[in-house]
Amino acid sequence: VTLPYTFLHMRHLKYFDKMRCLRKRSAVSFLGVLVICLLFMNLYIEDGYVLEGDKQLVRETATHQLNPERYAHTYKDLSNFSGSINISYHYLAGMPLPRKRYLTIGLSSVKRKKGNYLLETIKSIFEQSSYEELKEITVVVQLADFDSAWCEGMVQDISQKFAHHIIAGRLIVIHVPEEYYPLLDGLKRNYNDPEDRVKFRSKQNVDYAFLLNFCANLSDYYVMLEDDVRCSKNFLTTVKKVITSREGSYWVTLEFSKLGYIGKLYHSHDLPRLAHFLLMFYQEMPCDWLLIHFRGLLAQKEVIRFKPSLFQHMGYYSSYKGAENKLKDDDFEEESFDIPDNPPANLHTNMNVFENYEASKAYSSIDEYFWGKPPSTGDFYVIVFEKPIKISKIKVVTGTEDRQNDILRHGALEVGEKTVGSKIGRKCTTYLRLGEFKNGNFEMTDVEHKVLFDISCMRILVTKSQKEWLIIRSISIWTSQISNQ
Repeated sequence: VTLPYTFLHMRHLKYFDKMRCLRKRSAVSFLGVLVICLLFMNLYIEDGYVLEGDKQLVRETATHQLNPERYAHTYKDLSNFSGSINISYHYLAGMPLPRKRYLTIGLSSVKRKKGNYLLETIKSIFEQSSYEELKEITVVVQLADFDSAWCEGMVQDISQKFAHHIIAGRLIVIHVPEEYYPLLDGLKRNYNDPEDRVKFRSKQNVDYAFLLNFCANLSDYYVMLEDDVRCSKNFLTTVKKVITSREGSYWVTLEFSKLGYIGKLYHSHDLPRLAHFLLMFYQEMPCDWLLIHFRGLLAQKEVIRFKPSLFQHMGYYSSYKGAENKLKDDDFEEESFDIPDNPPANLHTNMNVFENYEASKAYSSIDEYFWGKPPSTGDFYVIVFEKPIKISKIKVVTGTEDRQNDILRHGALEVGEKTVGSKIGRKCTTYLRLGEFKNGNFEMTDVEHKVLFDISCMRILVTKSQKEWLIIRSISIWTSQISNQ
């Protein structure tokens, strides 16, 4: 039987269509498998590349003088280093909670030849915090020694003494294996330090870099401590109050101790950059010097330090060779203290201000002051509050330890009500005198029981001319309530 040409042609076309479909399906399946394989290979290669890239960067830093042109971008913009460092952490105790806390406290500890203060430091953090404060903190302890027996022993001690804090997610203990560390031998001997000293401080920089990297997403803020520190009572409440007082102003580092890298507070979003920074220059200088450079590179030129200090160095023996370390912060106050509220206000004076020691510096909680040339009778320093307030306590301190003669020898403190004038030029028309300065200082409590009106202004009045210059070191105001009027 002879089939028509059209029928044979149709069968031929169907056959080839079927073959093309089979080839297409096979190709799709093959491509799918190939893509999946390539993705896994890419992930593997990319992770290895990132890790090896970081290691190579640090190795190059260890063996070559830094090239200013090569690393010029670091000084202009650190945002390129905002990603996390790709390393593995061993969880020795505890796990991070999914909810972010307000503050993470980071400690890095190694085995000491003499003494060990880590357990006392952890104890101080928890004992000096209220139940409400404990809900807002996470403590991360990095055991940074390569002696596994020591690490195991410390984990057992920590787990026994602070089990309930570990269970509650407030305490995490971590370790980074030695394989992730850069070269620590044959480093540059800057400042003519001996080799073992260079190795010690360089490893410490890497320890802190890894710790910062781990803590980057645990909370809104991060404070760095050493493993031999005693804390002030309710330090978190004070830290929160200070942070609130700095709203609207730019800062990179707030300092709550004047010693080394104790009590240095950061925004958590800056931690990845700081971690990369410490890794890049880990062999160049000690950690506390690098922290100063980091702050300056991010355009905070001046130190912002608060007094009294919230943290005190308590270790007698250093973690470096067990050497004696008697450093103490003489601004530390362990007992509970309440920093002033100092509500928003405009400040002005008719005194002759010296250089940049302007009026606002006496009203700040930062360690700075107002400094004026010899005042005359009738000179004044005025605070005009944005809203009328109830005041419970007032404290004014003049002079400093270095310049004990620059005090207000004859003066009075007055409060006023009801302002007149424009927003910029507002002033009170009448004042009530609360008392005189004694030995350069004024302090009064229970002010709200002595002044029956809402206070709109406060004035320091010079009642007699003096030959000495005048330093107003601090003006502290505690409010009992804000008026609703």
